[in-house]
Amino acid sequence: MSTITIKPLVPVEDALRGDRPIRVLFVCLGNICRSPLAEGVFRHHVDRAGLTDRFEIDSAGTGRWHVGEPPDPRMRGTARDRGLSIDDQRARQAQGTDLRYYDHIFTMDRSNLHDVLFLDPQGANSYRVRLFREFDPDPEDYQVPDPYSGQQEGFDLVFNIVDRTSAVILSKLTDAYQLRA
Repeated sequence: MSTITIKPLVPVEDALRGDRPIRVLFVCLGNICRSPLAEGVFRHHVDRAGLTDRFEIDSAGTGRWHVGEPPDPRMRGTARDRGLSIDDQRARQAQGTDLRYYDHIFTMDRSNLHDVLFLDPQGANSYRVRLFREFDPDPEDYQVPDPYSGQQEGFDLVFNIVDRTSAVILSKLTDAYQLRA
């Protein structure tokens, strides 16, 4: 297994100055399980920290199979069981323009990382793209497992991974951008 080199989050200049919100995008394969959950959980952490106006948060998928659909009912139920709603989200496919627009793009696994980086053939914005679990206190293999073909336990596991990792990412961004509520 290859080693992951963890680099610090680098703030984007105009977001650092406070000229606009910090733009964060979460990406998985179909944008119906992992990334919409990450969008909802991260938004919850941001809201709880009193930083809602400092962030623009979205999610996308590398594939287009589910464009326009709501998140998987099992993931919506998992979120709802923990007091969050992701019901209003709709799947969309990641685009090359996302790499210029979003300051920080977090992919759920290496395959998604590869596919997102493929959207930036010159590599001009690749520094914005990271594996989500680089920030997990217990990263295991750095992959957020895809629960789509499994049982409820997989959705619960993903929620736990996303919750703890989102809290760390917010902490790192808060430090990097020197944010205070």
